[in-house]
Amino acid sequence: MMSSPTEESVRCNGESECGEVETPEHDPHFDPIVSLPLVDIHTNEEDEEELVKIRARLYRYNTGDHEWKERGTGDIKLLRHRTNNTVRVVMRRDKTLKVCANHFITPDIRMNVHCGSDKAFNWSVFADYADETCKQELLAIKFGNPQNAELWKAKFAEAQEIVRTKCSLYTQDQSSDDESSITRSEDTETPEPKSVDRPSEDDSKKETTDSKEDGVVLKLKELKVDGDKTE
Repeated sequence: MMSSPTEESVRCNGESECGEVETPEHDPHFDPIVSLPLVDIHTNEEDEEELVKIRARLYRYNTGDHEWKERGTGDIKLLRHRTNNTVRVVMRRDKTLKVCANHFITPDIRMNVHCGSDKAFNWSVFADYADETCKQELLAIKFGNPQNAELWKAKFAEAQEIVRTKCSLYTQDQSSDDESSITRSEDTETPEPKSVDRPSEDDSKKETTDSKEDGVVLKLKELKVDGDKTE
C-alpha cells in the first residue's frame, strides 16, 4: 500500500535520519569552438585631445526636399590635434557608433541661433566627411538644455581662436598676407627722384682733351727713352 505525501513528510520529520537533500552545485564549462583574439580598434582619435563632449541631436538640411532631416543622436565632440593644432567636429550615433559629423573648424564659420531657440544652433560646412566623401552641408544641432548649448557655443569659439592663432595653415597665410601688404605698400609709394650727376659738355670736352694730352705725353716719353737708347 502506497503512503500518501502527507504521511511521508510526517515520517521524515519524525525520523532523525531524514534531512534536507543537498543538490550538488553544477558549473557547466564549454570550451569555445572558435577562438576570437582581441583586436585593437583605431578610432583615428589617438593623437587628439578632447575639448568638449556633449550629448545632442544633429540635423542636416536636405536641399532636394527643402526640409530638415535628423542625422543622428549621440555625443558630439571637439577634438584638437596635439601637433598641428587643428580642431574638428566629430559625432557618432548611439549603439551603431556610425559617424554622422566629421569636419574641421575654420575661423570663418558662423554659429547661428536656430529658429529662435536657446537650445539649438546651425552652421554651414564647406567640407564634411561623415559619408566618407567631401560634401557641403548645412547642419543644425539641438541640446537638452540651454546650459549645454551655451557651453557648446563657448567651446566652439575657443576652438576657432586656437585654429586662427596656432594652426600652421592659418598662421602661414597671415604672415604671407602681411608680407604681401608690405610689398604692396612699398610699391604704391612713389619713389623720390634720385639726382644723377651727368657730366656737362664742357667737362666731357675737358676729359677728352686731358686723355689726349696724357696719350701724347706717354708717346713723348717713349720716344725719349728710345732716343736715349739709340745714343
